[in-house]
Amino acid sequence: MNKKAELLRSIKFLLFSVSAGIIEIVSFALLNETLGWPYWPCYLIALVLSVLWNFTLNRRYTFRSANNVPKAMALVFLFYLVFTPASTLFGNWLAEDLHWNEYLVTGINMALNFVLEFLYDRFVVFRDSIDTNSIAQKEKARN
Repeated sequence: MNKKAELLRSIKFLLFSVSAGIIEIVSFALLNETLGWPYWPCYLIALVLSVLWNFTLNRRYTFRSANNVPKAMALVFLFYLVFTPASTLFGNWLAEDLHWNEYLVTGINMALNFVLEFLYDRFVVFRDSIDTNSIAQKEKARN
């Protein structure tokens, strides 16, 4: 494993995750402040929007994977099949029952999502297909 390449991959993942986080928090705020819904539907819609954005960018530019998109998305779906109910119930409990600030709760969920998704993407979803897309191949040909 090339440490420099992995560090760069981690930084890219962080930057794309920040952009997904902005999408998530802005959409959460719009839903939360304008509709007056409970925590969970606002969080769930915002999470789905950010996941779609993050998956698309990280697949192409961070992991540079030529992996089958439906297969990769199915694996990501499996991650969120566990993460989403757990984080939604946990977040709803903190926000609605314990009366924690909704934005603090969303931030905690976003931080957990960032760490867990990077590890899952790196070692499960894209494990065998890292640096196989046309961008990676062109870079290898130049070097």
